[in-house]
Amino acid sequence: MLAQQRQEFILRQVAQNGGVRVSRIVGELGVSDMTVRRDIDVLVAKGLVTKVHGGAIATRGSSAGDGGTGPTTNSYPVLGRAAASLVDDGATIALSAGAAAYAVATELRTTAGLSVVTNSPSVEEALHDPSRDDRTVVLTGGARTANGGLAGPVAIDTLARTHVDVAIISAAAVDIEAGVTTSNLQEAQVERAMIHAARRVVVVADRAAWGTALLTTVSDLSRVDVLVTDAVLSEGARRELGRRSVRVYTVNSPAVIQMPAVAL
Repeated sequence: MLAQQRQEFILRQVAQNGGVRVSRIVGELGVSDMTVRRDIDVLVAKGLVTKVHGGAIATRGSSAGDGGTGPTTNSYPVLGRAAASLVDDGATIALSAGAAAYAVATELRTTAGLSVVTNSPSVEEALHDPSRDDRTVVLTGGARTANGGLAGPVAIDTLARTHVDVAIISAAAVDIEAGVTTSNLQEAQVERAMIHAARRVVVVADRAAWGTALLTTVSDLSRVDVLVTDAVLSEGARRELGRRSVRVYTVNSPAVIQMPAVAL
């Protein structure tokens, strides 16, 4: 298989699932680990994907991103690291679909004693480790949506019977008045069910998601406990978030994370 064909395959997998692991591409295409990593490096250089530990995720604004809209950002890995730092050993969590959620999953691989329920096959794959007996990863089941997540009655029923410490939602859009919104009606239902099942809610939103409102509301901000973002928030926005009791973790750069103390 030619390099261009391999890279197109990687892009399709990222577009469908929000991210992909090197090991999966190696298994699917029968090529070496080094070959796949070189292909990912080429796609990173073109701004089409973002490299994370063990694989790649969609870069917003690229053809592999969520909807292909908004400016390009490579902040997903650091957003994922910030959100993952809020999860304690032994926690039970619900993790949505999306590139930011996949980035969180890659950062949770070393967290001990996790129990995770997700509607994302790529998140499940990132966290699945048969060598560990201290981890449970449950894939909800359901019909695959255009964004790669699973939705429908099966997914909703699974979540209705679930109780978790924290729901981590990869947000397509966040607005002070509209709250957390998305254009995907099916995935909105799943994310609402995750939020309903959780004691605490963490929303991860890159700067392109901030200040926009899409078709349907997933959650009012009053239900959100923590917002993890790289957006530059105005003082007015911070006041409004504070009034709704939302704590903001601001990622200014890959090296700087402003994280006030918070107990989840």
